[in-house]
Amino acid sequence: MRFNFLLFLLACSSVYAQQQNLKADITVDLSSEIGSFSRAWAWFGYDEPNYTYMKDGKKLLSDLAALSPVPVYVRTHNLLTSGDGTPALKWGSTNVYSEDANGNPVYNWQIIDRIFDTWIERGMKPLVELGFMPEALSSKPQPYRHFWKPGDPYDDIYTGWSFPPEDYGKWAALIYNLVTHFVEKYGEAEAGTWLWELWNEPDIKYWGGTFDEYCKLYDYTADAVKRAFPSARIGGPHTTNPGSRNAGQFLEKFLNHCDTGINYATGGRGAPLDFVAFHAKGAPVFRDGVVRMNMGVQLRNVSRGFEIVASHPRFSMLPVIIGECDPEGCAACGMDVYPQNGYRNGTMYSVYTASSFAKIFDLAIHHNVNLTGIVSWSFEFEDQPWFHGFRDLSTNGVGKPVLNVFRMFGMMDGTRVAAHSNLGSGYESIIESGVRGDVPDIGVLASKREKSAFVMIWNYHDDDVKAPGTPFEILIKPVPSAKVTVREYRIDSEHGNSFEAWKKMGSPPDPSPRQIRMLEEAATLKPAAKPQKLKAESGKVLVSGSIQRQGVSLFEIKW
Repeated sequence: MRFNFLLFLLACSSVYAQQQNLKADITVDLSSEIGSFSRAWAWFGYDEPNYTYMKDGKKLLSDLAALSPVPVYVRTHNLLTSGDGTPALKWGSTNVYSEDANGNPVYNWQIIDRIFDTWIERGMKPLVELGFMPEALSSKPQPYRHFWKPGDPYDDIYTGWSFPPEDYGKWAALIYNLVTHFVEKYGEAEAGTWLWELWNEPDIKYWGGTFDEYCKLYDYTADAVKRAFPSARIGGPHTTNPGSRNAGQFLEKFLNHCDTGINYATGGRGAPLDFVAFHAKGAPVFRDGVVRMNMGVQLRNVSRGFEIVASHPRFSMLPVIIGECDPEGCAACGMDVYPQNGYRNGTMYSVYTASSFAKIFDLAIHHNVNLTGIVSWSFEFEDQPWFHGFRDLSTNGVGKPVLNVFRMFGMMDGTRVAAHSNLGSGYESIIESGVRGDVPDIGVLASKREKSAFVMIWNYHDDDVKAPGTPFEILIKPVPSAKVTVREYRIDSEHGNSFEAWKKMGSPPDPSPRQIRMLEEAATLKPAAKPQKLKAESGKVLVSGSIQRQGVSLFEIKW
C-alpha cells in the first residue's frame, strides 16, 4: 500500500500533542561499574586510499588523531590495486606490483609508503587490508580500471582487481615482501601494533572466485605474513551483513576452515586467525520527502555476527571487529542520486551514531564477545561539492556534525557506569520494531574518571521529521563532593553544526575564505553555555534541560 502523506502529517500532529507530556527521567549510578569505556569507536575506513595524503585527507586524519585518547585504527581498500595513484570515487591504486618482460616481479613501495607515512606520523595504526589483485597477477585482468559514478550500476566496479591470482606463489611472495618492507621501514615494535587482513566482503562480487579459492588465498596470505613477521596478527573474513543467509554461512564456514580445514599453503590443519571481522549496515529509505532510517536492520546484523562468533568454541573470545559499521552501504553514493542518504549532512547522522554505538556496546556484553573495533566507513572526498551528501566526516576540510560525536566519545574515556532513561529504547525493541512510534529514543551512555563523570544523551527517531524538543532530568549519584561544575556540549541545529551554518549563508557553492572560517568555527565542539556550579544534595546532583529531536548532548561533571 502506498504511503499516504496526509495520514503521515496527521500522525505527526498526534505525536506533537503527545510530545508535550514527555519528559526523560535519566539516572546515572557512578557506583555501578560496567567495565572500561569501550574504545571500539576509534576506527575509520574508506575506499579511496590516495585521499590519505592529500590536503583535506591529512587535515581530517590529524583531527581524528587529536580527538582520540588512544591510537586510531584505519582501514582502506585498494592498497594493492594497480594504477598510477589517481583517486576517483570507489577507486584507488598504489601500483605495488608489476612484472617485467620476462614475468619477474617488480615491487614499487613509493605510493603505499606515502599512505602509511601519513598514518604513522599521526600515531595512527593500520588495519592493513591486503587487496585488491594487481593487474599482472589477476586471473581475469580485463577490464581492470573502472570509472564508476553515482547513478551507474554498482556492479560496474567489479573488474579485474576482484579475481583470484593466476599464481598463488607470486601473490604470497608479494605479501611476504610487503610485510618485510614495512617491518624494516617502521620497526618491529611499531608493526607489532598493526592488524592484517585479506580482502573485503568475499561473500559478494568483491571476490570473483569461489569460497574455496578465498580460503586458499587466505592460507597463502596468512602463511606469508607470519613468515615475514611471526608476531603479526591476521584475521578476517570481512563478510557483509551476517543476518543474510549467504554472509552468515560464509562466516561460519570460514571459521570452521581456520579451525580444522586443510591448509592450502602448508598442508596442515587449520589456519592462523587472530581476530574475526564482519560488516553490518542499516537500510534507510526515502518516501514522500522523508528519510526513514532502519537501525533495527543494522543491529540485527551485528547481533547475528556476535552470535556466530560466540558459538564457536575455539574462536569465541577472539577480538571482534565490525570492519564496516554504517547506516547503509555506499559512502560515495551522494544524496542527489540517492535521496535516502539525505541524513548524512545534518545531525541525524550524529544521533544515529551515538544511539547505535551504545546499542552495539550492549550487544557485545549480551553475547559475551570481545568487541575491539567498530569501523565507521566514512572519511572525506577531495575536491567535491560542499555538503554533497556523501557519507563523510568532513566536506572540503570542514568537519560535519557527525565528527563531533567522535569528539564526545573521545572525552568519555574511563570506566563505563550504569545509566538508565525511562524513554530509552534497548537493542531488543529496536531490532523488533525500530524507533517509529510516538516516543523517541532518548538514551544515555555514561562514564567516569577519578574526579569527573561524562553523560551522553540523545534524542533519536528513525523518521527525519521536525518535532519539539524533550525536557529531561539527569540524576547523578553518588557524587563524592559537595559541589560540582557542569559543562554541556551539544550537537543540534545551533551547536557543532557546520551544515546549518552553511545553509544560513545561502548554501554557497564556493564559500569565500571568510565564510570558510565561519564554517570551521560552527563545526567546533565547544560548551553550549557557561559552566554551571551545582550543589550535591546527599551525594546527588540533578541536571535538567531540554534536548532537540535528532540532537546529542554531552555533560561533563567535575568535582
